Amino acid sequence: MLLAVLSVAIGAVTIAASRSQQVGRLDGLLIAASQRTSTAVGVGTGFGPGSSIIEILPGQGAGAVGLVIADGEVARSGYIGVTGQAVILSDAEIASLVTVPTDRQPVTVRLDSLGAYRVVATPVTFTDPATKVTTDLVVVNGLSLAEADATTSSLLGIIGGVSLGAIAVAILLGSLVVQLALRPLNRVVDTATRVSELPLESGEVLLRERVPEADTTASTEVGRVGAALNRLLGKVENSLAARHASEQKVRQFVADASHELRTPLASIRGYAELGLREAEHLPPDLARSLARIESESKRMTSLVEDMLLLARLDAGRDLRAETVGLGALLVEAVSDAHVAGPDHRWDLELPPDDLEITGDPDRLRQAVANLLTNARVHTPAGTTVTATLEATPSGAAILVADDGPGIDSQLLPNLFERFSRGDDSRSRVAGSTGLGLAIVAAIIEAHGGTVTATSEPGITVFRIDLPVATG
Repeated sequence: MLLAVLSVAIGAVTIAASRSQQVGRLDGLLIAASQRTSTAVGVGTGFGPGSSIIEILPGQGAGAVGLVIADGEVARSGYIGVTGQAVILSDAEIASLVTVPTDRQPVTVRLDSLGAYRVVATPVTFTDPATKVTTDLVVVNGLSLAEADATTSSLLGIIGGVSLGAIAVAILLGSLVVQLALRPLNRVVDTATRVSELPLESGEVLLRERVPEADTTASTEVGRVGAALNRLLGKVENSLAARHASEQKVRQFVADASHELRTPLASIRGYAELGLREAEHLPPDLARSLARIESESKRMTSLVEDMLLLARLDAGRDLRAETVGLGALLVEAVSDAHVAGPDHRWDLELPPDDLEITGDPDRLRQAVANLLTNARVHTPAGTTVTATLEATPSGAAILVADDGPGIDSQLLPNLFERFSRGDDSRSRVAGSTGLGLAIVAAIIEAHGGTVTATSEPGITVFRIDLPVATG
């Protein structure tokens, strides 16, 4: 764009200067011709019988225009034709010449069929030698601008063609130079794009992507950007490694702590049960305290077992690979849920043929049982819970739906996080550790599947998608 503007500006200045020079040269010739014509008219040349306009245009070539005005009337007019003969001017052309100011300054006038002319009007006094009568005359001379116009048009075409060619070459060379100059930047962008596509959310991350060494030189701007990106990636890799190591330590601590807590919890529960065998011989307050100890030890044991299971799943352990019939698994899970929640209505929808996948039957049964338990615990009595098994293009899907009050939309994004509870939006009738849905997500993800939840008042659906062949 800048080159085009400069080319137009240079061309315009060049053409204007050339035009001015040509018109100035023509004006010089016009003034000289006017002086000769004025001299000829002043001595009476061209006023005799049979005289021609050519006589008052001495030394002038084809196209020269002459006009003599005596006492307000046109006495002589015409121009020299291409063969040197005198040609009469039309009335319109004469009218255009008569209006030229008599200030001896050249002006541009357009004559109908002759085109543009530079003309000058000069006052002359003629004294008749015989009668000594003085007459005031106005002599008008004109020279054609055709040659100047042709030169200007030719120059305009040449400059325009050269400018367009120069712009085309500049655009071609500029694009090539830009492409070559941007190659290192494109490689930097490619590196950043590959890094942005890496899964960095959790687990061990191997961030090996780097900008090539050739694109990290400090002598260029792109090189400095590449070097800065490499330093950033190095710090990110170290931070991710430290995060993973910290997570591993936390998981190991949770696993170890959960494992170590099982024995004392079992002892507490055992002693509480032992004491409750003689509850009729104990004071009522002590019996109630032992019952609470037994209840809380069971709840604590369940929490410890859940945390231990999550720690094992995080470490990729505690899974078997067997052929699992999902239809039979769903029948067993819904039957157990019906026994645990007789005040709910339980429906089961199965395809004509059972669907089989490869996975851990116990863990998959636990995941389905957790969803059914979640529907039972967080919905009021009389709620209908429907478990559905259906085939999908990639495997199978298990859906657990209920017509309860629904889940608050603000809780849905964090529903499968650990210790997340949705009790504020659904009727809570029992205690919850907040790990049930987290265990479902961990089990399904360990099998290569996904679990999602959608909810609105009157319908809540949990969907498990499992591939045909899972780990």
